[in-house]
Amino acid sequence: MTMPFIDLKAQFRALESDIRARMDAVLEHGQFIMGPEVRELEEKLAGFAGVKNAIACSSGTDALLLALMAHGVGPGDAVFTTPFTFIATAEVISLLGATPVYVDVDPETFNINPEALNLAVRAVKMGDAGKHPLPNGVDKLTPKGIIPVDIFGVPAEYDAIMELAESHGLFVLQDGAQSFGSEYNGVRAGALGHVSATSFFPAKPLGCYGDGGAVFTDDDEMAELMRSLMIHGMGSHRYDNDRIGINGRLDSLQAAVLLPKLAAFPGELDQRQRVADRYTGQLSKLPGFTFQKVPDGCRSAWAQYSILHERREEIQAALKEAGIPSVIYYPKPLHIQTAFAELGYAAEDMPVSMRLAESIFSLPMHPYMTDEQVDEVCGVIAGVLA
Repeated sequence: MTMPFIDLKAQFRALESDIRARMDAVLEHGQFIMGPEVRELEEKLAGFAGVKNAIACSSGTDALLLALMAHGVGPGDAVFTTPFTFIATAEVISLLGATPVYVDVDPETFNINPEALNLAVRAVKMGDAGKHPLPNGVDKLTPKGIIPVDIFGVPAEYDAIMELAESHGLFVLQDGAQSFGSEYNGVRAGALGHVSATSFFPAKPLGCYGDGGAVFTDDDEMAELMRSLMIHGMGSHRYDNDRIGINGRLDSLQAAVLLPKLAAFPGELDQRQRVADRYTGQLSKLPGFTFQKVPDGCRSAWAQYSILHERREEIQAALKEAGIPSVIYYPKPLHIQTAFAELGYAAEDMPVSMRLAESIFSLPMHPYMTDEQVDEVCGVIAGVLA
């Protein structure tokens, strides 16, 4: 491919001197685990998100896992989430012995549908699969929590979700792996839900040079518990552990990479919006496209620019021929993946997710993309649909 899908090299060239200086400082002081850069990053992440506590950790998956562990999720618990996401969202539920209960997504935002979520929660409480598709063994489940996913960077409908959760005594864990930097009615990702998780995987809007993540909360006790769980359940002393935890710490070198990237992040978000606007302005003039809706009052982080078209294969083939990459997120929703076969879901149980999987694809998206590159992508697509 001649055009990068995500241009991390261009970003590095722009920030190279600051990144190298930060990494050199870590090499000099030698505190490779839990060094001062980690604490500095946590303070700046919390300030950016507008929350009291940010705990940097080893991956977005571990961020989700820590939040679920802190809420005591385990066997017999039902946790509601979307099947139109990466496996990590539901994987952590199953790892703790709980059961993911899938809820279909809204056809416009591609995020979890609050009306369907309400039906699913009530159905689990009553053990009535006639009101909403439910997994096997639902009669033994107790509703515990909800994990909305801010797919491709667009926040889920948190007002409706939080109201529903409070009425049923459920926690809400924001899966903001793709949405750090987004906003919902003036509130940034990280401050939505009872706890929020994000990922710093290199391809994410704010990414490091390896794996990394963070959890956010205004609850001081929850933050203290998640920090303990992240360091093997450590208590007041390094070798006195209060609980069973994990090794989920973020390396100092990754924090060193993230600090200059976070400083540049607001400007990069503006550039992502520029790229998205230019794509939409041109592609909306062509026939057959469906675009992800960004609701009023919301700002997307544009982790991906994803569109729907019935002629996806033709368009992707033409893009490939022109040296332009495109990716399908996600070709197989979680409810029909082999890993979750024992839940007993059928493909038709989640019809919107299945329809999205059949026609969605994502175009190159990053803040260093030029207008000329966007025009080149759109020109190739226009040639297919002419």
